Amino acid sequence: RGLDFMSPLIDLGLRLWVASVFWNSGLTKIQSWDTTVALFTHEYQVPLLAPAAAALLATGVELAFPVLLAVGLGARLSAAVLFVFNYVAVISYPELNEVGVKDHVYWGMLLLVTLLHGPGRISLDHFIRRRWMR
Repeated sequence: RGLDFMSPLIDLGLRLWVASVFWNSGLTKIQSWDTTVALFTHEYQVPLLAPAAAALLATGVELAFPVLLAVGLGARLSAAVLFVFNYVAVISYPELNEVGVKDHVYWGMLLLVTLLHGPGRISLDHFIRRRWMR
């Protein structure tokens, strides 16, 4: 029973932890837009997008979806978007070292928990479901 009681807190903590990783990365990108575009031009090899478009899209994803994930609104969709984003980040940066790859694998696993298990009872999704979708 104690573990059942802790489950919603663990779900919330997991969402907050992984959301903070992407949120902080987005904040870094907006601190120096010229540097961000330069990184997408010379370092990251995002397929199918121009560097400026990739930088804008990446920054938007990292600033919008972590907030939704953290509060648990559209949490499964947010986890799915960030999971795909995380995967693209790994394949787009060929210079990523072994530790960086392990970090991305870890974040991907945390996102899969929310994607497959749901955001838990401490989330706006749960509140909305209980309140309006009986």
